[in-house]
Amino acid sequence: MSGGRGRHGPPVDPAAGAGPSASTLAGARCLVLGGAGFLGLNLCNRLAQAGAEVTCFSRSHPQAEVLDRRVARVTGQFADRLGIANAVERQDFVFHLIAGSIPESSNRDPSAELAAAPIATLHLLEICRSARIRKVVFASSGGAIYGIPRATPIPEAAPTDPISAYGISKLMIEKSLHLYRHLHGIDYQILRIANPYGRFQLGNRHQGLIGSTIHRVLADLPLEVWGTGEVVRDFLHIDDVSDAFLAAVGYDGPHMVMNVGSGTGLSVNQIIAELERAFGRERLPCLYKPSRAADVPANVLDTTLIRSELGWRPQVALRDGLIGTIDWMRAHLAETRGDGELPNPAR
Repeated sequence: MSGGRGRHGPPVDPAAGAGPSASTLAGARCLVLGGAGFLGLNLCNRLAQAGAEVTCFSRSHPQAEVLDRRVARVTGQFADRLGIANAVERQDFVFHLIAGSIPESSNRDPSAELAAAPIATLHLLEICRSARIRKVVFASSGGAIYGIPRATPIPEAAPTDPISAYGISKLMIEKSLHLYRHLHGIDYQILRIANPYGRFQLGNRHQGLIGSTIHRVLADLPLEVWGTGEVVRDFLHIDDVSDAFLAAVGYDGPHMVMNVGSGTGLSVNQIIAELERAFGRERLPCLYKPSRAADVPANVLDTTLIRSELGWRPQVALRDGLIGTIDWMRAHLAETRGDGELPNPAR
């Protein structure tokens, strides 16, 4: 193989659980692109805890109190090839978490969506080829990549027919990774992630149903429900997502694409009911709006492959995850407002 190093590194023992052995990451140099985002912050901290030498690359510096102090911080734009080349230099693993936008907004300007992250990723892969990166791990979208499924749960071999420019962008990046492996032997792993939630998810950015819903409850605003609330999604805690990323680093098998989800579908109305119980409220007020073109009616991922290949499985129960996320977001909003602890809506 020319340019790349192939599928190196010790394999993960499925019997050992979701996390890779300490030898996989201890001292390994890891670059997290998009490290100041929701996924990135949690992954940076988890990698640092595993003993890796971590660099967070993002457009702006994350707040110091949320990022492990052992993580190096580099600011820059994904489209800046020189900046990316400098960040990639001497790294072992690159985690690509950068996305253009979100599904519903991406359809407003598909050409802009498709001209951004996919092109920058091609430049990134050329840089990784020259730098002889051991592996690129890409955060794809289990929610957007498949489009309207023929059946659920959805296996990795299901057709990929996205109904949003966001999903098409993710698919283009997946195909680019395949191309660079074919041409240059670059090793990669794609994780198609369902709907993560948890700490560092800022609900005021309209990204993530659970985060947005909790934010609106704490802000004393009615919940926004698009359509009837019967849209079904697959939700999992961010700690489980981070563990999947770490497990993927040491994987040496033949499956380049894996779903990461709970394998259980819950409707928006069911999530609202779970949040009512978590908040101790009889009823949360809802504002129903017309359904959106980018929303598929149901999306639940088949996680048989990642469970068998990596020994990974979700560990955080929904109720525990919701309560922990509520506590984090309440504390974050109180700190942001500077007015002390927010009142508990359950009281």
